[in-house]
Amino acid sequence: MQIIPVHIEKEIVPHDDISGLIIKSEKLKDGDIVVIAQKIISKQEGRLIRLDDVTISLLSQGICSQYGKDSRIVELILSESKRIVRMHNGILVVETNNGFVCANAGIDESNVKDGYATLLPVNSDVSAKRIQDEIFKQTNKRIAVIISDTFGRPFRMGQTNVAIGVSGLNPILDYEGTLDSFKKILRVTAIAIADELSSASELVMGKSLKCPIAIVRDYSFKFEESAISGLIRPEHEDLFR
Repeated sequence: MQIIPVHIEKEIVPHDDISGLIIKSEKLKDGDIVVIAQKIISKQEGRLIRLDDVTISLLSQGICSQYGKDSRIVELILSESKRIVRMHNGILVVETNNGFVCANAGIDESNVKDGYATLLPVNSDVSAKRIQDEIFKQTNKRIAVIISDTFGRPFRMGQTNVAIGVSGLNPILDYEGTLDSFKKILRVTAIAIADELSSASELVMGKSLKCPIAIVRDYSFKFEESAISGLIRPEHEDLFR
């Protein structure tokens, strides 16, 4: 398996043709998986917010008085969330409007101009599908697309990249019912391959290398339609919530 970096020198702005930039790299082959950093999708879709334009609510002011956070960021977190799951040492762990449980609703001030922040895409599955379809339309190459972002983990130190949107592959490889090397039936083993591919791709993408896209080649998978919701653990099974 290969992971091929795709460097993008230009700053992505709303309505940029990300599919065209990938095609222009001339690195695509049929059967590839394209992993794209959330940040450039958010910028392309206009999810870049000027903080001085944010109207602050009383709830945001109250939270900020307790934790010393930027009230504008807190307001954005609340607007992008269904509910607050935890608040600790100034970190708000929330359930976002699209179902992710993560710190600060995925809102990020890195790799943007001072005074701005990016929000997660409204629907990353739709974003991934649009890029997949456009690449096929222009090149006749059948590829899968993963939108990735960096998330923390409640039970381990450090962050890792995970998938927040998919198109063209099932985000989980389920081994239930198959046999292991000792001929025992596997019953609960389901591998989050979209997350693993996102993490592997981050090793070449980095955070400051101007490489927001990676191409995974020669990974064997079955093309199928699916949704990132398949990776979200139901609340009744979630020990963290």
